[in-house]
Amino acid sequence: MATKNFQAVDEQRGSMALMSETDIIARILDHIDNKTTDMGHSGWKEPAANYQSIERLDAELALLRRRWIVFCPSAALSQSGDYIARDTADVPLVVVRGNDGEVRAFRNACRHRGVQVASGQGCTSVFVCPYHGWSYGNDGALRNVPHKDGFPGLEKQNRGLVAVECLEKNGLIFVKQDPNSKDQADPTDLPDLIPKEYRVIKSETLEIAANWKLHLESSLEGYHIRSTHQTTFFPVQYDNLTVNETFGQNSRIAFPYQAIEGLRDKPKSTWSTNGRLTFVYHLFPNVVVSTFPDCMQIVVLEPLGLALTRQHMFLLTDCAEDGAALNAVLEGQEFAKVGAIEDREVVLSAQRGLKSKANDYLEFGLYESAIEQFHGALTEELKGITT
Repeated sequence: MATKNFQAVDEQRGSMALMSETDIIARILDHIDNKTTDMGHSGWKEPAANYQSIERLDAELALLRRRWIVFCPSAALSQSGDYIARDTADVPLVVVRGNDGEVRAFRNACRHRGVQVASGQGCTSVFVCPYHGWSYGNDGALRNVPHKDGFPGLEKQNRGLVAVECLEKNGLIFVKQDPNSKDQADPTDLPDLIPKEYRVIKSETLEIAANWKLHLESSLEGYHIRSTHQTTFFPVQYDNLTVNETFGQNSRIAFPYQAIEGLRDKPKSTWSTNGRLTFVYHLFPNVVVSTFPDCMQIVVLEPLGLALTRQHMFLLTDCAEDGAALNAVLEGQEFAKVGAIEDREVVLSAQRGLKSKANDYLEFGLYESAIEQFHGALTEELKGITT
């Protein structure tokens, strides 16, 4: 397939600008007519050692602790008392919406002996340590110490759960663990990705026996559509046809469906991407937001080891709680799930391939510019990080 380099056009629009729906559709139709696709300026060679080095993984975890990162969508904590407790960059955290409606993040450790006070997700007005019963409000304040006379001089006002910086913006909840980091990235400088009326209809956690970067890379290019998804995505999409944009350290990739050609004879004022393409937003470094007809999926990737990643998935929609529209969303996700399994299989194979030591580096070509963007930003961010 021939290629066109449209990156310069986006650069003229500004680094944080994203194309309109009309412009995206027009570019896709032009690609279809000319058998072209977007491409990057250059390729990227990522050393295989960067997927196998514990020192590199430690630096990546340190990066995740020092900068603002997405923890979950706001809709996952929609009611007062809603909380999610999980490890983030190898540190146990609990994020909770307080009785006052504010979202707060805390280190998930009792101030007595460090036992975790919450697990999984749920809704509560009080966290109780399962070891000795110390309890904390969902504002983090220490509320009760059983047999408190055994702790003379204990100042309850100074022994609440240890807070972590937390911010809610654009339908997302961000955390930053290191209060001393000089992270200049502005987590609010993102498009409004999550419609206010969207709610979470499904969430799940999955462990994948592969490096988190290998898993992430599988979402960021359409070069593999024909080969990997022969009977799933390829019959309804296109092989190696995407529109790629960058905004800051982030990317947006448009994967068109063949149904987009039905817009050719319709007025541009009526053009809509819903049901005609999937947008994949990569929010640097470890979050992917994907749009589907009448729903969207948010995936947070947590590195657990060199060859182990925990994936946290949230599915959101504004469809009524029952009826044909919601059924269509769920059926569409079952179809998408098959494609996700196909992606995981090749990711697991790539992880095994690292053991062969056949390659000194993994190569990403001009069709894989969003991966180049990711590795370039990650390499730059890791400079000077000590663990």
